Amino acid sequence: MHQWTAFLLLLTAPAAAQVSYQDIQKGPVQDWLTYAGSYGGWRYSPLKQITVNNARNLTPQWVYHVPNARGLRSSPIVYKGVMYVTNTNSIYALDARTGRLIWQWLDTRAKKQGVNRGAAILGDRVFFTSTDNYLNALDRQTGVLLFSRKFADADSGITSTSAPLIAGNKVIVGSAGGDSGMRGFLAALSPETGDEIWRTYTVPAKGEPGSESWSDLIEWGGGATWLSGTFDPSTNTLYWTTGNPWPDFAGQPRKGDNLYTCSLIAVDLATGKIKWHFQFTPHDTHDWDAQSWPVLIDTEWEGKPRKLVVHANRNGFFYVLDRTNGQFLHATQLIDKVTWAKGMDAKGRPIAVPGQDPTPEGNWVCPSVKGATNWMGQSYNPTTGLLYVLTLEQCGLYTSSSKTPEPMKNFAGGGATEEGGQVILRAIDPKTGKRAWEYPMTGLGRMWTGTVSTAGGVVFTGDDDGHMLALNAKTGAHLWHFNMGELLTASPITYEVAGKQYIAIASASAIFSFGLFEPAQPIAPPKVAVTN
Repeated sequence: MHQWTAFLLLLTAPAAAQVSYQDIQKGPVQDWLTYAGSYGGWRYSPLKQITVNNARNLTPQWVYHVPNARGLRSSPIVYKGVMYVTNTNSIYALDARTGRLIWQWLDTRAKKQGVNRGAAILGDRVFFTSTDNYLNALDRQTGVLLFSRKFADADSGITSTSAPLIAGNKVIVGSAGGDSGMRGFLAALSPETGDEIWRTYTVPAKGEPGSESWSDLIEWGGGATWLSGTFDPSTNTLYWTTGNPWPDFAGQPRKGDNLYTCSLIAVDLATGKIKWHFQFTPHDTHDWDAQSWPVLIDTEWEGKPRKLVVHANRNGFFYVLDRTNGQFLHATQLIDKVTWAKGMDAKGRPIAVPGQDPTPEGNWVCPSVKGATNWMGQSYNPTTGLLYVLTLEQCGLYTSSSKTPEPMKNFAGGGATEEGGQVILRAIDPKTGKRAWEYPMTGLGRMWTGTVSTAGGVVFTGDDDGHMLALNAKTGAHLWHFNMGELLTASPITYEVAGKQYIAIASASAIFSFGLFEPAQPIAPPKVAVTN
């Protein structure tokens, strides 16, 4: 049923070392223990061996070609010199210094194929989900399967693509498949057994609060949770974004705001209860998931300390909310051209422009269906005070269909196309939404790469032509680049092993790791015995 292979000779982690919840709370230092780097979603590292002055000396350290990979989405995690990366229904443990394979595990039972964004780690176990909704727990040193527990039915249109999130003593998993009709959810599972602790649906059942915002199709309403969320341990609150309603482009069969789609939900970790919600795009008809993870920042707001959650949304706007209660504080345009809304009212509801819904003939709307941003990882640097976000300046043609919606028939209620466009990395002041600098990319507007920033003053990302980039975090000045040879589809990370800092990223088919160039040490000439 399952196949695993182990090569223990290469293992570098001490047998007694285990990852604790407290280790994850500390955030990244030498290790990188979560998909977003830290619970706050910062993708920031205090490592500073690589700086603005020496980044030009970066060179490839190793490359691991992932078997059968065509479009990797995985963001690696690293612990004690071992890197864990995922592909469709598979996970690989690599020596983080050399890229040599330690073990691999393949879920040969899985029938469905699909992208996978990464793994999670706790204790002596590493976790990832297979496409057909099994939580798999493996011994992190040997790759031996400890349990495999099904948490959703693939025959109901649900799949799994996101990296699990470890929060307290729970493994949080999400759901994908909203574009074909399903009912999205979050579930908390036991890390010891995989048993379900609680489940929270993102589309209410008939009669529940929020169901009045649907006229029909609520049982298949979408609201998928296909990107990992963030977590505030001080309030025991998860922050998770939700996907679009179904059918994507046909609003007529589902009149109303369609809660809790295209929203941010604050969820009590202990019970799964939704504490509050904020809907970015009520009654979405443009497939603008809210799947850009919420970043948690404690800072001064209007002269007083405040706990904020900031969010760069696919609909073209950048939001600031009070994360204790969901109160709307501020919104600004994330991209230059937004045609569907004039802005926000005092409560953060869009002031919609009439005539922007999809039509049978097609309606040209900005942003495009790809969104002003998407699931690419953002980075917040506490030293510069800036948030680094990949944005897309692109419009698209949206069409509607008169066909009757049928769930799980790959019917979206219409369609969307786009052309042209440009990806721009923008450094944003999260309190004001103003841009400190921007770095325009060459290419065709098709990249999906995220960012990571460091205490060395460097932002690492990829461009739209398949280059890995290093930029000055304060100014956006180009420091270094490397041609990866193919499209980049995942976010970089940084880690340290044996005193050396590395930058790693998944290309479409391989994992690359970079570090500063080290000249070869001269070899002493052999000693020659002299006789008289």
